[in-house]
Amino acid sequence: MKAILDHIGIAVQDLDAALAFYRDALGLEVEASEDIGSQRVRAHFLSVGESSSQTRPDSGPKLELLEATAPDSPIARYLEKRGPGIHHITLRVDDIAAALTQLKARGVRLVNEEPRAGAEGALVAFIHPSSAHGVLVELKQSGAGEAGRAGGAGGAATAGAEDTRVVHARYAVGDLELISLHDGFFRLDGGAMFGIVPKPLWERKVRSDHRNRIRLAMRPLVVRGVRTLMIDAGIGDQGDAKFRDIYGVDRNRNLDHTLADAGLSPDAIDIVLATHLHFDHAGGFTRRDAAGRRRPRFPRARYVVRRGEWEDALHTHERNRASYLTDGLLPLAEAGVLEMVDDDQTIMPGVRVRRTGGHTMHHQAVWIESKGQYAAYVGDIMPTTAHLGAAWIMGIDLYPVETLAAKQLFVREAEARNALVFFSHDPTIPAGRIRQHEGRPIVVPA
Repeated sequence: MKAILDHIGIAVQDLDAALAFYRDALGLEVEASEDIGSQRVRAHFLSVGESSSQTRPDSGPKLELLEATAPDSPIARYLEKRGPGIHHITLRVDDIAAALTQLKARGVRLVNEEPRAGAEGALVAFIHPSSAHGVLVELKQSGAGEAGRAGGAGGAATAGAEDTRVVHARYAVGDLELISLHDGFFRLDGGAMFGIVPKPLWERKVRSDHRNRIRLAMRPLVVRGVRTLMIDAGIGDQGDAKFRDIYGVDRNRNLDHTLADAGLSPDAIDIVLATHLHFDHAGGFTRRDAAGRRRPRFPRARYVVRRGEWEDALHTHERNRASYLTDGLLPLAEAGVLEMVDDDQTIMPGVRVRRTGGHTMHHQAVWIESKGQYAAYVGDIMPTTAHLGAAWIMGIDLYPVETLAAKQLFVREAEARNALVFFSHDPTIPAGRIRQHEGRPIVVPA
């Protein structure tokens, strides 16, 4: 094993003051910022190498300013106990699993005996300070995020680097079991995803690739009660090679895998419920058979869709045409499995739809309730945790002011009900609860 310095992590109490020193006074370039949801921290990377914009992003050491995003995060506790300062050093290795095995054989005490997902799409693990002479040492194996920024093919996953995130997760809400699944990743333009929010602000939360696209997950949700219901179904096998390149589609691990991991098969799904019919939510409703014809993907299911959304999908215009792939929708009507709803209503006991509008005219959120406990699948009104703020609205929303009102109402209700909120596109956080922190809402990952 040969380890080289990757970066030094610095816990900061006041980010603006820290940037005033490192960026403004010392002239260091802020390379990117990224939320690490599992650790409730925001990492801001500053290059300290030469000509950083012309070299590989991982070619030289960096500083990492660590800002807590929740009062109970490890960085927040560190700051409370020790104040701002150097938190850890990170050493990059080629094979983190082999490195951990070697260290364990030498009796080195580890904080993480198995790698976990870290910033920049990397795999990381920490060595306990007692074995590193008082220093918290992080080992890092570079991942897909860095390959994409270096000009890789759309930021597609490198072997093993993303599999730690492509897993199903189970939750209980009263008598209902909720299973968050995964249909892989795709990419959309960062400006389109954040609308009027300027890039210097949104890139503090999420980083873009060399084509200005940000990485998004596709997270269908299964609700198991008196029936088994699936909300949305990802992108499926839609699109040709050009389509997959434009959108950076990465389905090396997809809905078929996570369904199987959760012990489910397509035959187990009784109801498929659409928040709306954009290709990244409804593309997986059908699939090609051996003869190349598209057929319903879930053979026993009825597909529940808002009537107005169906009409909009079949009668597109220049503003929304790219978002709908009607060839993958029409087989549902032809097979007689399509069920239209016109109003807010209960789809099965404990599962109710509510029209939000905004993203599309007939976009709907799904509220789930059992024994006084609540969950919600908010769809594209709040696709990621970065969209929690009221003004953080996608530029591709057809009715953004309606989105604003729907988000404000949803945040109030979700907080009041202590609801478990599922995010359809967040690349790292499947679900969390909305809390208030210093007068603004935050998401505490579940």
